[in-house]
Amino acid sequence: MTPLGIEEIQSILGLLDVRRLEMSLVFDDELFEVQEGPLVGNLLADLHTGSPGMGRVGLCTVGALRTDTPPACSIGVKLQVFHAGSNEYREAEILSMQTRPTGVHYYVHYTDFNKRLDEWVTLDKLDLTKEVEWPKPPEPPAPPVSSSHRKKDSISKNSKASRPQKHDGDDGHKSDSMDVDDPTPTDDTKLQEPANFSKEKEIEKLRTSGSMTQSAHEISRVRNLSRLQIGLYELEPWYFSPYPPELTSSPILHICEFCLSYFGCPTRFLRHRQKCDLFHPPGNEIYRDQAVSFFEIDGRRQRTWCRNLCLLSKCFLDHKTLYYDVDPFLFYCMCVRDDRGFHLVGYFSKEKESADGYNVACILTLPQYQRTGYGKLLIAFSYELSKREGKLGSPEKPLSDLGLLSYRAYWQDTIVDILLEQKGEVTIDELANMSAMTTNDVIHTLQTLGMIRYYKGQHVICLTDAILAQKEKLKERQRIKGKRVLDPSCLQWKPPVFTAATRTWNW
Repeated sequence: MTPLGIEEIQSILGLLDVRRLEMSLVFDDELFEVQEGPLVGNLLADLHTGSPGMGRVGLCTVGALRTDTPPACSIGVKLQVFHAGSNEYREAEILSMQTRPTGVHYYVHYTDFNKRLDEWVTLDKLDLTKEVEWPKPPEPPAPPVSSSHRKKDSISKNSKASRPQKHDGDDGHKSDSMDVDDPTPTDDTKLQEPANFSKEKEIEKLRTSGSMTQSAHEISRVRNLSRLQIGLYELEPWYFSPYPPELTSSPILHICEFCLSYFGCPTRFLRHRQKCDLFHPPGNEIYRDQAVSFFEIDGRRQRTWCRNLCLLSKCFLDHKTLYYDVDPFLFYCMCVRDDRGFHLVGYFSKEKESADGYNVACILTLPQYQRTGYGKLLIAFSYELSKREGKLGSPEKPLSDLGLLSYRAYWQDTIVDILLEQKGEVTIDELANMSAMTTNDVIHTLQTLGMIRYYKGQHVICLTDAILAQKEKLKERQRIKGKRVLDPSCLQWKPPVFTAATRTWNW
């Protein structure tokens, strides 16, 4: 018989379901006596090591999930959660917990799903009848190194001249591949046709690819805003955005659709709208047709407006990490017009001087205008600017999942249209020059579509029957819904020239 104190037995009851554990409890002078068994023995060992249940799979109780402090910590627990979108239970990880007047709420991230699907759920959405996975305990810190050992290490390093070794395949530059599973080929690699390529599988892979953020600290961040109101639209943000903490507790964050100022109080927002005299982005209008207008804004001249734009875009872009250093960037905003002013549809930013030749640093179409052709229009405008500059352009990597889908669709339409219009042979360099795309993007697109074939000792570009059939379906859909196109004659723009002082911060 093993005597246990009250605190220890409460920890046991918080980690295991007593109804499923065969043990006898006897109360005697504030001591519980537990008849040891296999489960109890393992649990007692965990109690004495200070990590009860951590890193193990087992049953869980409601009391264990109601605390966010050890030993029964709910943060990091993986369990089955009811997902309303698919109407089924899916594995999810608890990232945060809040106690509200309506009860305890848990912020969960669904495994193999993008972060924008993370949500707050109540306790009744959690399935506690199945086993849960407790988080692993943190690794113990490394023992401190004595001063004598440090002195010996420094002497040994100074006595022998060493040179940093170069890893295989590391050339000291940032990788320019589109994504990990589908790297962009170089001139030295042999062009091969992808086997069993399926657009549906590719979309599914992008949908479940998860966060594009490389920082573990950023991945663990919880969405801090509930709702956004922009003009006539009320939106639900997808990701964390570093708005002031005092505004995150507001049920709705009100954003002025013209100056992009933000308010937590609706009274202050209405007072601002009566005084705001801005009805278009604060820049030069460089393009106007019957449908849309484009404005060019210098981040150095309009810092406040551009910073507000970055804060807004961070709500819908997980991989965006730049909010305040807007001086080295130009912002190109697309707007639609009505009698009330110019309403922001989307934008893209580009560096004033890009060493890697990128023509887009960040691109976004606001959710209320997505799936209406505006995203492809933004991409087409960025390449139209590259044609005016006489350069080949490419978007900065990595792209988000929706951005990658939009770019692949644009690249495919552009290349197929050029091949259908051209008579005779055309090379990859000619395709790049006519489309203002880089050769790597052209090769990537041709390989994705399976349009590169090996014939009589050389690689040739061919239009397959599947590509032609898909193009006909697209034309039929565009005849019904219409197609948004740019008119290059409406672009009134010359490539700006910047000095070294205007490309960076200048207080």
